[in-house]
Amino acid sequence: MASPQTLSETERRLVATWAADCAERVVALFEAEAPADARPRDAIARARAFARGELTAAEEIRRRFGAGRAAREVNSPAAVAAARSAAQAAAVAHMGAHALGAAAYAAKAAGLAAPDRPQMVDDEIHWQLEHMSAEARAALRRLPPLGGNSAGPLAPGLFTSGILASSIRAIQAHLARPDQPGSCS
Repeated sequence: MASPQTLSETERRLVATWAADCAERVVALFEAEAPADARPRDAIARARAFARGELTAAEEIRRRFGAGRAAREVNSPAAVAAARSAAQAAAVAHMGAHALGAAAYAAKAAGLAAPDRPQMVDDEIHWQLEHMSAEARAALRRLPPLGGNSAGPLAPGLFTSGILASSIRAIQAHLARPDQPGSCS
């Protein structure tokens, strides 16, 4: 039986655009440190191509680790988080819950890049929620709560602690509010 974190292929295509948007906002943090390494930007482009139906899930499952490997080749924590955001966006083809990983890593990257602005993570999450389509919102509402399912990125583990957890929980809390379909105010 498939994990509830997978989402249907149609839903994954819907959330892939949003995940790519989140990752693209911070990819310059990676590129500032590794300008010749195109793997994170390529991962974002592939997420968009998957969303448009130009790539299959099987193609992307085989290729999804490139941006993650790029994260190991940079030093600044913001650049690492930006590369991981791109990797998570590309992984949406495999499992829809990776969209929340892309958003969480993007928020982390934004916060790390502006340590003198403690509200930066919240500002990034606000932007993400404001730029989520109604269709992506509906698909992401179908995901189990963080830590509530044992198979997939939302399982207990990496995303269930620290800034990644608080970012995903903030997004999921907003999605759970039917009275706030658009803004996070």
